[in-house]
Amino acid sequence: MRSTLLTCLSIGLATLLAATEATASSKITRTYQPAPVDLRVPVQGSALLTFNAKPVKPTKSEAHQVTQRAYSMIGTPYRWGGTSPKRGFDCSGLVNYVFQNVDEVDLPRTAQQMYSMRGNSKVARGDLQPGDLVFFRIHNRRNVDHVGIYVGDNQFVHAPRRGQKVRVSDLSGDYWKKHYTAARRILPETLAKADVGGRYD
Repeated sequence: MRSTLLTCLSIGLATLLAATEATASSKITRTYQPAPVDLRVPVQGSALLTFNAKPVKPTKSEAHQVTQRAYSMIGTPYRWGGTSPKRGFDCSGLVNYVFQNVDEVDLPRTAQQMYSMRGNSKVARGDLQPGDLVFFRIHNRRNVDHVGIYVGDNQFVHAPRRGQKVRVSDLSGDYWKKHYTAARRILPETLAKADVGGRYD
């Protein structure tokens, strides 16, 4: 009887130990996670080099900035002698305002002075690029008396005359075709990229 009791106790203890080991093994298996891998690169003379590059936004071209600024003035009333959106623009006042933040461009006040200024370049009508200045003789056959900013697709932004607002017009229209005089290139960016008719130096 005593022998049988000891045998039963031994079998029960062995079973309990086996169950405990199985449970522990199961817990270890379920909770195991691989350690994170450090991808930072050690550099001589420094503890660690961490890569944290940020994307760099491309800068917009001068021509793009000028044309967008010109477009933003559309709807501003014409005012003779005006040089700001608040007071209004005449044609040369608009051009001065649009180009005032462009490096290496310092424009005189009137359309005739812009047309005659040194340092700009003649541009054939077929070679116009956004940012070029287009000139007209409307009331005076001897002197240039109107100027606009070419924005591409044969169109230009300008301040027409009293009673009107800054707008986009088409160079191929009969009126502007009749009064068109010349074009000048003044943006350093486009001057550097193209060999145009010649400079006034």
